[in-house]
Amino acid sequence: MRKSLKGITILMISVGFMLVTAAIAVAAEASPDTLANNKALVVACSVIAAAIAMGFGAIGAGSGMGQATGGAANAVGRNPDSQGKIMLTMLVGMAMTESIAIYALVVSLVILYANPLIKYVAG
Repeated sequence: MRKSLKGITILMISVGFMLVTAAIAVAAEASPDTLANNKALVVACSVIAAAIAMGFGAIGAGSGMGQATGGAANAVGRNPDSQGKIMLTMLVGMAMTESIAIYALVVSLVILYANPLIKYVAG
């Protein structure tokens, strides 16, 4: 528990540091080099945000599918006669769970390729 809190604290401090330094970089005077640096900073943060979004989406979908499969296996083990109904319900639930990962992929692709912040930074 102690290591987990320490890791979360370090993560929060580093994210705060990135946000503070990004605000300082955006507030600097606009020279040609500064605009290129700001655009590179926005692109780098976008790549990190897309990776985090896809990672959390995949973790959520994976754990949901694992729980669904485990529950269905237990149910079939207890009542083998109702295997057809259980499998159908499990597959529909897994399809719904997989849609979470697809939504995360769409959000990640929007962050990467249709980023609305680049037009504000580039001018």
